[in-house]
Amino acid sequence: MADAIRIQDLRKNFRLGFIPKTREILKGITFAVREGEIFGYLGPNGAGKTTTIKCLLGLIRPDAGTIEILGRSHLSPRSREPLGFLPENPYFYDYLTAREFLAFTADLFGLGRREKEDRIRRLLALVGLERAADLPLRKYSRGMLQRAGLAQALINDPKLVILDEPLGGMDPIGRKEIRDIIVRFKDEGKTVFFTSHILQDIEMICDRVAIIVGGRIVKEGALRDLVSERVLFTEATVAGLPPAAFAGLGESVSAQGDRVLLRIFDESKVDKVLDLVRGQKGRLLSLSPRTETLEDIFVETVTRT
Repeated sequence: MADAIRIQDLRKNFRLGFIPKTREILKGITFAVREGEIFGYLGPNGAGKTTTIKCLLGLIRPDAGTIEILGRSHLSPRSREPLGFLPENPYFYDYLTAREFLAFTADLFGLGRREKEDRIRRLLALVGLERAADLPLRKYSRGMLQRAGLAQALINDPKLVILDEPLGGMDPIGRKEIRDIIVRFKDEGKTVFFTSHILQDIEMICDRVAIIVGGRIVKEGALRDLVSERVLFTEATVAGLPPAAFAGLGESVSAQGDRVLLRIFDESKVDKVLDLVRGQKGRLLSLSPRTETLEDIFVETVTRT
């Protein structure tokens, strides 16, 4: 499978203030994004995620390294023709409507009138803005502006979609709808490269991820390879017994009303908890093993680096 993005030994320094001092933001990062996959780019604030995207798009020039987009150098104008991009904090002209804004971006790509109208109609429906299509953008909420921005990123039917924090400002329903749209991109053969602070969303839809910390890639790979299935602890919810009954069995015991919540880190004690509940005629409401998540890996990686 070919690579949609290939970055090799990318480095970028920025000057700080009036003193001739520089700060190295990207410290030789290397990774690749395969065609047709959803790739998550993770890292804490200031790690270099947005700087990587700006270098990728040609908005800033790296100090060293190479970038290829769909087999071409990122410096070639043709490499950016099949791209769609949504920045983290997009700025739109407040007095345009969503329909007018999409028409403007379509004109930048030279779409014909009929194709432009058809594509605008489909994109407004895709992002759920049909009813608000003729409202000025200044009346939109943050989540609605994100939807409008996502629509403009798709106006040229791109092969590669780059999204910087596309789920910011979304409520849970909106986040699910945008996740579904991103998954649909993959079904259509598009490649998606996106950053997000919402790790649960990345874990739900990404094929592979890279974690950047302090300007360096510290982990990269398929989620199934990074996230193990080992049980970290078992959560049990019991009714009908006091918390004191579980002394020594759970490392974390708390009560909520008539329910007792336990975290059992020693797997050998799970059967003892079940025997206790049966023997004292309590009620076991739930028993759930908690396996490792992307959030666990991310927190451990960031804190250890």
